[in-house]
Amino acid sequence: MKDKVVVITGGQGNLGRAVAHAFQAAGCRLALIDHGAVPQTGESDRYLSVGEIDLTQWAHAERAMQIIVARYGRIDVLVNIAGGFLWQTLAEGELAGWDQMYDINLKTAVAASKAALPSILKSDAGRIINIGAGAAAKAAAGMGAYAAAKSGVLRLTESLSEEVKDRGVTVNAILPGTIDTPQNRKAMPKADTSRWVVPEAIADVVVFLASDGARAVTGAAVPVFGRG
Repeated sequence: MKDKVVVITGGQGNLGRAVAHAFQAAGCRLALIDHGAVPQTGESDRYLSVGEIDLTQWAHAERAMQIIVARYGRIDVLVNIAGGFLWQTLAEGELAGWDQMYDINLKTAVAASKAALPSILKSDAGRIINIGAGAAAKAAAGMGAYAAAKSGVLRLTESLSEEVKDRGVTVNAILPGTIDTPQNRKAMPKADTSRWVVPEAIADVVVFLASDGARAVTGAAVPVFGRG
């Protein structure tokens, strides 16, 4: 993994930071993309932050990847973490919520993958790793829009893996259970958080899928539920 160029969307979030730390420990060069403004402190020849990027817009996705390739010369690994959650019942929710979940969970992954793909295809071991959700397999009440979007991430993973499998690139998805984050603890104060999966555990699986050890794994959806 040493010196591989790894791009992480949603890189400033809880999971994004954990994944970045794991790749940094493996000796990789990092580029973190985020929707908001990002701090420029800590940047080096091995660490780049690209902020104010709206990955639902093709021009933004393309510009972000151009900035990264200009810095590092290539992209080896793309980790699509950017996304969000909305709970709403069909009866009481708004149709706009379905558009929102599609945009931030699926369209961001599509745009980032398309923009990074020309460079990834030039890598000797290109990898795309998408973050889906356990709800993509079984949706609870109020999670229809979110689960539908994350199901789309799985279909993207399957289709793209077939598209590029003969070109040395693997495409896989991870299906996390409830992630132990400050936001989830606040939203579910009575939950048994010991059963949740910590971001660092998910990051370990991401790094494995990006490694040579996972070279024969593609089109997979890997559940990472902890004890949930």
